[in-house]
Amino acid sequence: MSLWWRARLLSIAVLMAMAALPLSPAAAREAVRIGVLKFGTVNWELDVIKTHALDKKEGIDVQIVEFAGRDATSVALLAGKVDVIVIDWIWVSRQRAEGSKLTFVPFSSAVGALMVPADSPVRTLADLKGKRLGISGGPIDKSWLLIRAMGLSQAGIDLDDAVDKVFGAPPLLNAQALAGRLDGIITSWNFLAELEARRFRTLVSVEDAARAIGISGTLPLLGYVFDEGWGRDRRDAVAALVRASRSAKQILAESDAEWDRLRPLVKPADDATFAALKAGFRRGVPTSWGQAERDDAARAYAVMAKLGGAELVGRSPTLQPGVFWPDVTY
Repeated sequence: MSLWWRARLLSIAVLMAMAALPLSPAAAREAVRIGVLKFGTVNWELDVIKTHALDKKEGIDVQIVEFAGRDATSVALLAGKVDVIVIDWIWVSRQRAEGSKLTFVPFSSAVGALMVPADSPVRTLADLKGKRLGISGGPIDKSWLLIRAMGLSQAGIDLDDAVDKVFGAPPLLNAQALAGRLDGIITSWNFLAELEARRFRTLVSVEDAARAIGISGTLPLLGYVFDEGWGRDRRDAVAALVRASRSAKQILAESDAEWDRLRPLVKPADDATFAALKAGFRRGVPTSWGQAERDDAARAYAVMAKLGGAELVGRSPTLQPGVFWPDVTY
């Protein structure tokens, strides 16, 4: 046999052997880079996804990219440094109005509330007149705007004029509230847990405020957000992420043992705060997402746009078409 034929047969044998080798699991899975706040509550769900290999079961590889602040995550998404972040659909609408084709899949319905000390004489929004109210997130915080809208519609009072407003970061406002320097506080659900554990009571929840302005159901405000072009090219990966997310939520909804495993990541101050955080997360698991919820979102957007103005919505006074990824309903 000639040297040429020997070389030819050897190369064929090598190619056949390579073809017989299985692809590595990592090579077969689509990578999905998710940008998150380093200490954010989104990490709880992502930890469950990774610990139970829920992403691998769905054929994707969730890669967690940590950032120090929310602005950093949104900049990373717009720059293409990550594929997905968790943020609200109001921001998505603003970005679409400015040319970025982002889209949203529900993540959580957990929202904030207005809380007062258990022994406070304040019983209604009207009772807050002249009181000192802490508000996290600044003057365009969504919870604050919805509660303002409730005051206008039900009590004829604009809290923006009626109260002594104190804006600040949630940990600072919690400390002031616990020290008795605030008559009430509006903040996000996970910071409310600390107050609930210390005998603060809810005066008005954001769900109450939403119902007062005609929102009939529970409205997911936060969601997985990604570029719609990226999503169209990776529809299977998006669907896989949604399934992995819902599987993780089911585990967290049903398993106290899973929460015990997560406790070092949650880092609660005490058992009462831990119980409140667990209950708050579970309440926030979205149970339905369809046209009714999309219509509710448009109504809520119109109210918040009116009160928050261009500082909140930019050039998008109405909810932009395409904000919600059409493939997901339940």
